[in-house]
Amino acid sequence: MRKGLARIVATALVAAVPTMMAAGPVVADNDDHRYHHGKKAGAQLGPRPFYLVDKLEPGRLKRKLRQCDGPFRQHKFSIGHRGAPLQFPEHTRESYVAAARMGAGIIECDVTFTSDSRLVCRHAQADLHTTTDILLNPDNQDLADKACENGSCSTSKLTLAEFRRLKGKMDTGGATATFRTDLYATGAKLLTHRQSIRLFDRLGADFTPELKADSAGVYPGGQEAYARALIEEYKDAGISPRRVWAQSFNLDDVLYWIENYPRFGKQAVYLDGRYAIPNAIDPSDPDDPGLDPRDGSSPLTLQNIRDLGVRVIAPPMWMLVKEEGGEIVPSKYAIAANEAGLKIISWTTERSGRINEEVIPGGGAFYYDSTVDALTGDGDILRTIDVLARKVGIIGLFSDWPATTTFYANCMLGNDKRKYGGKHDD
Repeated sequence: MRKGLARIVATALVAAVPTMMAAGPVVADNDDHRYHHGKKAGAQLGPRPFYLVDKLEPGRLKRKLRQCDGPFRQHKFSIGHRGAPLQFPEHTRESYVAAARMGAGIIECDVTFTSDSRLVCRHAQADLHTTTDILLNPDNQDLADKACENGSCSTSKLTLAEFRRLKGKMDTGGATATFRTDLYATGAKLLTHRQSIRLFDRLGADFTPELKADSAGVYPGGQEAYARALIEEYKDAGISPRRVWAQSFNLDDVLYWIENYPRFGKQAVYLDGRYAIPNAIDPSDPDDPGLDPRDGSSPLTLQNIRDLGVRVIAPPMWMLVKEEGGEIVPSKYAIAANEAGLKIISWTTERSGRINEEVIPGGGAFYYDSTVDALTGDGDILRTIDVLARKVGIIGLFSDWPATTTFYANCMLGNDKRKYGGKHDD
């Protein structure tokens, strides 16, 4: 009887292997990043998206999402923000692979540089003290002495060889946030920009590199040379411009790509950060033209931005939605962006923590500042995504946990490549 049972179990396991392997990209863990994926890579979502569905208030969205049971696939609406940093150290191999496994169709590498002008993936030029072990590992004391000053540690003060000695950790200057974890922060590997290109390609994902400002003015040739180097690495790798969504908060970077790399410029993303400039823009009032961030005084409307040749704009979520009568509705900014013919990407869901514990007590915690009065619980993460996708019409959403955006996109958007993260216009 036991032998018969063992034979049945063994047969079942063998039969299950193709299904198990089809559940996600097959990843070979070797040093030269030779990752492999199927042409139609599946997504491993885990329990979180379904937990959020359970937390939704009863209604149409909850009914529809409850009926959605897959199969789930990679989707370009789902953008891995620095990978999957809700649980994995940002901008590391481990975080990027996790994002792809969760179905992110586009993954972000924020692009900074080393002292020998090599492009690497870090969110900021001076964040090594919060995102790596430079101050925690005694073996890195020489690197800390070289790179750290006045409480911050800069990538541009290390050579690439020195940078590669560091390991990633969860981004924090103290204790890790209660809604994140250190469970996977065990020697995470940092990557160069070129390595990220090879990795994302083998994982079947597209690319959204963000060029940072050379605020110290140390990159040889200046900001334009820095912007040029970013694009050239995609050209060197033979990556189609249709797969690259280069982004910057610096409007001049975007205009440089449009003028000098027109095929890449068609999908260049202007990250609208004017909210951070005092009195530069009122997102709730489309009659407020906003100011040109390059001089801080000239009017710059969303239509002006489109007339400059920009096709894709990316403001934070709170600029695109507002609370009205207890509901989440599109903002006037969102309406004006659509009227100007701009495609819209937004950021960042799953970054603010738990709705009841962090977002509501925090008065919105940035990403929900304009809708906090409409929120009741974690299910509103999906409700916000639904408004952004269906009513605002965004084509992609950055997420710190791409399983959530992948789940929503598969269930509610289907595979309409013409609209959601699809091809740019020719």
